[in-house]
Amino acid sequence: MTKEISVKIDGKTINLVNKSKFFLIAGPCAVESEKLSIETAKRIKDISLRLKIACIFKASYKKANRTSGSSFRSIGVIESLDILGKIREKVKIPVLTDIHSEVEAEIASEYVDVLQIPAFLSRQTEILEAAGETGKIVNIKKGQFLSPDDMIHQIKKVEATGNNRIMLTERGTTFGYQNLVVDMRSLEIMKKYGYPVVFDATHSVQMPSKENGVSGGNPEFIEPLAKAAIAVGVNGVYIETHPNPKKALSDASSMLPLSKLEGILKRLLTIHKASSEYVQ
Repeated sequence: MTKEISVKIDGKTINLVNKSKFFLIAGPCAVESEKLSIETAKRIKDISLRLKIACIFKASYKKANRTSGSSFRSIGVIESLDILGKIREKVKIPVLTDIHSEVEAEIASEYVDVLQIPAFLSRQTEILEAAGETGKIVNIKKGQFLSPDDMIHQIKKVEATGNNRIMLTERGTTFGYQNLVVDMRSLEIMKKYGYPVVFDATHSVQMPSKENGVSGGNPEFIEPLAKAAIAVGVNGVYIETHPNPKKALSDASSMLPLSKLEGILKRLLTIHKASSEYVQ
């Protein structure tokens, strides 16, 4: 039985774990501007309301894990966090962002509902503990170097703080030097821990450090991989999306054009409905 996790927005409780629907985590890779972030959040919320699925807006206020030192990192830490806080308050949608240190856990928790542990930091004990101590939902992204069985140890680090508001996200496994592969067995294995399992359909199609220190990607595989994950029975789907990915400041090669989001979600809902009787 998957543990129920909910968030409160504007006095309303949003249940993320729902047998009849999966939930969505979506948004641009990073906060690029207030205008783009708020407009994207509004469009994602409108889509989720039409499709009647719970959603969380995602954007990183700082990109700490970059291959090249010259890559975009942030428009400003406090400025970006303020934008995420405005989205939560004005758009009335739950918000998720990454953290990279124990100090960041405490600071970011004042602005968002979900603290995400980046894949490269998924074994960092003190970060996991600091995130757990905030009482916020903690989304642990499985490192490209970890097996799904290793995730139980990361779960226990958060549980030790008294926080059992945990989600696990699959984002592919390192396959050679510049490629990732998704083992769908990983999703099934992580389900046995009792926490919601999310499939990250965009980072799974990345090609790390493909050209001149910038990651490439194959966004044409976002939909087929997401369909497979839904058929396996994940609780949530994670899709980084941008109005114009080619102009994005981060992960331009792997994000989904925002105009395609609703169509893909509709097709995922069809698969979910067809497979739900089998996977539950």
